[in-house]
Amino acid sequence: MYTYVRNERGENRVTRIFISAGEASGDLHAAALTRAILAQDPTAQVFGMGGAALREAGGEVLFDYKDYSVMGFVEVVKQLPRLFALKNAFKKAMEERKPDVFVTVDYPDFNMRVAKVAKSLGIPVFSYIPPSAWAWRRSRAKMVAGLATRVACIYPFAYDVYKAAGAPVEFVGNPLVDIVKPVLTPEERNRKIGKREGHPVVLLLPGSRVKEITGVLPVMLKALSLIQKARPEVDFILQKAPSIDTELLESILRTSPVPVRLVEGDGYDVMKASDAALATSGTVTLECALCGLPSVICYRASALSIAIARHLVYVKYIGLPNILAGKEILPELIQEKLTPENMASSVLAFLDPVEGKTVRGELAQAVSKLGRPGAVARTAALILQTAKENS
Repeated sequence: MYTYVRNERGENRVTRIFISAGEASGDLHAAALTRAILAQDPTAQVFGMGGAALREAGGEVLFDYKDYSVMGFVEVVKQLPRLFALKNAFKKAMEERKPDVFVTVDYPDFNMRVAKVAKSLGIPVFSYIPPSAWAWRRSRAKMVAGLATRVACIYPFAYDVYKAAGAPVEFVGNPLVDIVKPVLTPEERNRKIGKREGHPVVLLLPGSRVKEITGVLPVMLKALSLIQKARPEVDFILQKAPSIDTELLESILRTSPVPVRLVEGDGYDVMKASDAALATSGTVTLECALCGLPSVICYRASALSIAIARHLVYVKYIGLPNILAGKEILPELIQEKLTPENMASSVLAFLDPVEGKTVRGELAQAVSKLGRPGAVARTAALILQTAKENS
C-alpha cells in the first residue's frame, strides 16, 4: 500500500522525506532505511545529507556528509562556523522541498540543531538512533523528547533512558541485525582476502575519518611485527573505508614493518573470513561481533576531549559489545593503553583456540540482545506513518 499525504487542496501527492546522516555509518543506516521506505512506498521521495550508500539506495544527496563529518568535543567546536552555514542551507532546503517528515540518523551534535529548525517550520521530527543520552549528557533525552514526534531506539538500554525522559519512544531493534549479512561463499571470502590454509588473518579497521587513521593506524602497524614474531604464519589485511582516500592509506602502509594487504568492498565478508581484528572504536566493533569476529577496541582523541569525557560519561565501557554484555569481553585500549604491546597481546589471545572460542561465545550472547530481525522495515513503516499523520 502506498502512503500518500494530502496537500492544502485535499489532493494526494507523494511523501517527501528529508533524511540527515552525517558520517559513514549513518550513511549506511540511511541507505537501508531508504531501501525499506521505497519498498513499502515506491512513490516516496527521499533526499537530504548522506553519501554514496544513500545515493545508491535511491536517495537524492543534497549534501555530502564527507564534507562535514567531525567527532569529539574539541573537533566539533572548531568546525562550528561550517556547521552553522550548513544549518542555514538545511533550512533553505526544507523551505523549498517542504518535506512531510525530517529524519535524523545519529550525528547528534548537528542533527539536533537542524531538528529545531524543522520543528520551527512545522515539520515533524523522527529521531532514528537518537543521541547517546545513556552514555553522557542525559539531559539530551529530555531535549529530544521535546523535539521529536517519534524516537526509534536501536539499543534496549537507550530505550530505558528515553522512556524515563518522557519521549515518544519505541525499541525497534537494531538495524545491524538486518544489515550485517555476509553474502559470499566461504571460498569466495577466502579468495577476497587472500587467505591461505593454516594462516590466520588479522584485520585492521582503523576508522572512517582521516583523524582516526592518522592517530591509530601507525600504532597498529607497530603491533604487527610483535604478532608475527609470536605467530609467523599470521597474515594482515586492512579494510578501506569508503570515505578514506587510497593514497593516504598506502602512504601509511609503506611504513609497516610487515606486509599488509589493502582490501576494499564486501566488508562483512571480509570480517567473516578474518580471525581477529584491531578496530577503532565505533559501530564497526558491533559489526565485527555480529560476524563472530573478536576485535581489539582502539581509541585515541585529543587530551582535552578525553579529559572532558571522563567527567561526563556515565558508562563503564566504550565498546558497544561490552556495553551489551555488561562486562569487558573485548579489550579497550584507550589513550595511554593504546600501545603496540597491548594490541599484540590482545590479538594473540584471540588467536588462541580456547580463548578465541570463549570470546566468540560471549559475543554471540551480547548481540542476541539487539532484538529480532526486521528493525529497518519496522522503522521505515513508522517514518511513513509519521509523515501521513502529520501532513
